[in-house]
Amino acid sequence: MSRLIQRSLRADPPRALRGEGLWIEDSNGKRILDGSGGAAVACLGHGHPRVLAAMAAQMQQLCYAHTSLYSCESAEALAALILADQPGGLTHLYLCSSGSEGTEAALKMARQYHLERGEPQRSRFIARRQSYHGNTLGALAASGNAMRRAPHLPLLSDAFSHVAPCYAYRDQGPAETEAEYVTRLLAEIEGEFQRLGPQNVAAFLAEPVVGATLGCVTALPGYFPGLRAICDRHGALLILDEVMCGMGRTGTMHAWEQEGVTPDIQVVAKGLGGGYQPVGGILVAGHVVAALRDGSGAFLHGHTYQAHPVAAAAALAVQQVIREEGLLANVRAMGARLEQGLQDRLGNHAHVGDIRGRGLFWCAEFVTDRATRAPFDPALKLHERVKHAAYEAGLACYPMGGTIDGRQGDHVLLAPAYNVTPAQIDLIVDRFGAAVDAALASVT
Repeated sequence: MSRLIQRSLRADPPRALRGEGLWIEDSNGKRILDGSGGAAVACLGHGHPRVLAAMAAQMQQLCYAHTSLYSCESAEALAALILADQPGGLTHLYLCSSGSEGTEAALKMARQYHLERGEPQRSRFIARRQSYHGNTLGALAASGNAMRRAPHLPLLSDAFSHVAPCYAYRDQGPAETEAEYVTRLLAEIEGEFQRLGPQNVAAFLAEPVVGATLGCVTALPGYFPGLRAICDRHGALLILDEVMCGMGRTGTMHAWEQEGVTPDIQVVAKGLGGGYQPVGGILVAGHVVAALRDGSGAFLHGHTYQAHPVAAAAALAVQQVIREEGLLANVRAMGARLEQGLQDRLGNHAHVGDIRGRGLFWCAEFVTDRATRAPFDPALKLHERVKHAAYEAGLACYPMGGTIDGRQGDHVLLAPAYNVTPAQIDLIVDRFGAAVDAALASVT
């Protein structure tokens, strides 16, 4: 057995030996098509020569410098590139090492913003059920992922409360129009502000496209503008978690661009550096930075590896490739092809209840019956069966259970690299369809 603490302590996984493009070769002698970029991370695939060259050059020049004394060229260049046009009023970047760290930074930034403005009572945060914002204790407390929260509930702060997600497939009433459903959700959010006292709420935290916990769920029209209006009316910040859905994954650089709103703070990670180095961060609106600058003069937070030179160099190269190779257009085109392929292959499948997503971020949710939308018995672990069947077929995908409430429901995500080709999309669909058939045959 391995000396590493693996995801499972009962069996060691195969070892990934080599990655090239969308392919991974492993110790089982298999060549696997990476249909999910790991956890929607590898946005340029594996071994991109330009990113590797940038990392090597940075390592030869400078590997580390502590930010208490220095900045570095790669971090400065990354911030200048991704904030060049001040998207949505976002003007500054704080760089850390993961999405969880990014969420922690966003929460602290929001809290400090209100302190600097003389509102120390603002200490409450509202998020949504069946959301995921990270695995550190603050980020987990903010998360609505019931399955991940359960073992650690005694350790989680009570500064966080949760409202319903915009999950129309399961929660919109049969007699409700989309507009009526959105109105009901916004009324619940307003009600939570009133329950807490609007003057006590620091921020609302949400994923524009919900990631692994719900499986690529997009909001209905009007939801995010309504949410933004509630936050503005009560003086709360809007934090948008785009760790999984941002930095190009949904076809625009920022997922909020398709919602008609802008955040005060945006959390980024996976698509920022594409897995070439551990990197995450927050993009912060100018008015938030100004409050800190004009108050205490510093962000009261920090990490040893923040703005790491090599991590920043890798992320800079990834972002340059996305822009210079026009990959957002490819995300949109290949996303449409992936959607159509999934609909053609599984759209009428007796046990595929919903196919949903945006850009190159897609999910299939499984049901025992399409009419009743009843989930499979959680003990069957259908999502894991699909993962294993896909692996045998030569495809990596991203499974998740507990879709509905942290216990019931199964879905599987696909999130290939932004430079995926039409032939690879077709192969992903073919292998995924075969895996779904095989997994369902084993339980039905």
